[in-house]
This record gives sequence, structure tokens and C-alpha cells, in this order.
Amino acid sequence: MLKAVIVDGSAISRGLLNTVLQDGGYDVVGQTHTGHAGYVLAMKHRPQIVCIAREQVEDGSQVVEELRTHLPKAMIFMVSGTLDAPTIQASVARGVHGFIVKPFKADAVLKTIRNTVIAVVRKQQAGGGAGGAAGG
Repeated sequence: MLKAVIVDGSAISRGLLNTVLQDGGYDVVGQTHTGHAGYVLAMKHRPQIVCIAREQVEDGSQVVEELRTHLPKAMIFMVSGTLDAPTIQASVARGVHGFIVKPFKADAVLKTIRNTVIAVVRKQQAGGGAGGAAGG
């Protein structure tokens, strides 16, 4: 079971996303409201998935870059009610893997995560880089 951490300033959003993830078979190991606290939780639990609200991604901190450095295999999903092309491009450049749109639709959230996990695994296998599947 993949572990997840949720970082969102809204307790309601955290609760809804927690329910969606748990119902989808993910193990939510931590939730918090700030990027720094999310980073601390991620270092403690080493999740495969980090869902982080746009506000925490864009608050001037380097939380995405820190997560990328210290948990290079974790997949980072930005959660937002509004997404536009420049935001998506800037977020991908920083290391965000996928995007979850508010208001949450359970099937869309789970499909986004599943498709991103599959794409990242395929990319790792095709690249043969660190952590990729061994040939033989």
C-alpha cells in the first residue's frame, strides 16, 4: 500500500482528500497545514505520495525542491482550485508530478494519481537511471 502525506491549509480539504485516498487504498500517514510541517512529516514517514496545496508550493519556501532532494522517488501532487498553463509549467519545472483539482471528485483524483504512478514507473524503467529496474 502506498503511503501519502497531505499538506493543505484547509482542514476541510485535508479531510476530503484523506477520505478519497483512504477509500482508494492509500495509507495516509500524515496531514498538516504548512509546507514546513509537511516536509517534517514526509521525512518522518517517507511516503511515496505527497499532496500539497498550491499555497504551500507558492509560499516562497523551497518545500518542493527539498522534497525532491531528500525523497527523490516520492511523487508530488499540487492541489488547487485553479490551474493555468503558466502555473502548471512552473510547477512541473520545480518537480511537481501531477495536479489534483478542487473540488475533489474521487474517481478523478484516484485516476490522476494512478496514471502518474504508472507514468513515473515507466519513465524510471525506460531511463534505467538510479532506482530503475535491473536488467538481466
